[in-house]
Amino acid sequence: METTMVACTTTCKLTLVTAKTLSPKFSFNFPVNKQVRRNVATLKQASFSYLPLRVRASSQAASAATEATKVGANLIPSEMKAWVYGEYGGVDVLKFDENVSVPEVKEDQVLIKVVAAALNPVDAKRRQGKFKATDSPLPTVPGYDVAGVVVKVGSQVKEFKEGDEVYGDVNEKALDGPKQFGSLAEYTAVEEKLLALKPKNLDFVQAASLPLAIETAYEGLERTGFSAGKSILVLNGSGGVGSLVIQLAKQVFGASKVVATSGTRNLELLKILGADLAIDYTKENFEDLPEKFDVVYDAIGQCDKAVKVVKEGGAVVALTGAVTPPGFRFVVTSNGAVLKKLNPYLESGKVKPVIDPKGPFPFSQVAEAFSYIETNRASGKVVIHPIP
Repeated sequence: METTMVACTTTCKLTLVTAKTLSPKFSFNFPVNKQVRRNVATLKQASFSYLPLRVRASSQAASAATEATKVGANLIPSEMKAWVYGEYGGVDVLKFDENVSVPEVKEDQVLIKVVAAALNPVDAKRRQGKFKATDSPLPTVPGYDVAGVVVKVGSQVKEFKEGDEVYGDVNEKALDGPKQFGSLAEYTAVEEKLLALKPKNLDFVQAASLPLAIETAYEGLERTGFSAGKSILVLNGSGGVGSLVIQLAKQVFGASKVVATSGTRNLELLKILGADLAIDYTKENFEDLPEKFDVVYDAIGQCDKAVKVVKEGGAVVALTGAVTPPGFRFVVTSNGAVLKKLNPYLESGKVKPVIDPKGPFPFSQVAEAFSYIETNRASGKVVIHPIP
């Protein structure tokens, strides 16, 4: 089974910090030709949350959150706007529906007024019917990642109350019985145990980009036995999961060395994220490196090559593609406790969301956002915002 996950976008208004305040790591030690200047300019202007920028939520995001907090349990409508598909297939099966029933809240759930949601490759694979044997019944409202405001709580909910700003992955199991009503809707019902309070320094767009990808990155590192002093190679370090693996390995687990691969345009991004060495896969073969690694995190589907550069007794985690021993695959389990554990790293700025600069995509362009992530060209996550 495959659990590749990529995704989203944002509309945060950004104010560049002056060159004097940039992190010492943010340097351009390479030939400065016209293309490089264009790439650097793009990085400076993009709404990438990982850049050394001062980020503040857009007025649109703030007003959406304000409106959401006004929705009390007595004001929740019976129907909502949502994206739905009633059959498996390509992007064309997605339909916008203004008359979808608002999901009922079970005793261990909260109802969230969705402010932002994010897309992942698993969303596309599910829609294509690749997991139909274990899927929920059709029709389906897709969407795993969510950030929003609690507007109703179940009778057994203890941690959250109306008005709380939360984020999480709405599906405990990515492939085994995911919810029929996901996050690409005005409202979604989610178990308390899958959620955490939104980090105070992040806006809803940034928060929505994180849950599935950061939980996948963290669980994969834990399963490999990664720990302080170990080295790691991250394949597709600019993707939704890979960009977070780099940061978690360095900031949370204490990696001694992080090496990562990407295409030419994202090499500087890898360095900003904390990679000690950035490899351009279009020009170099990572399997030709003179060193071997304690862990290889394959987020692109090259396990057959990854196993050639892992130390004896080391581990290779593969998110997609064929698995070559000693590589292994896992299916991520959504867990609000993981988000709570990582919140201090997010609030301190040690770990940052990475959001693709094409977005965010408005709610009316969910189909276009799906088409984009299915090109496998996104850097970081693809986010949907605003949601009515």
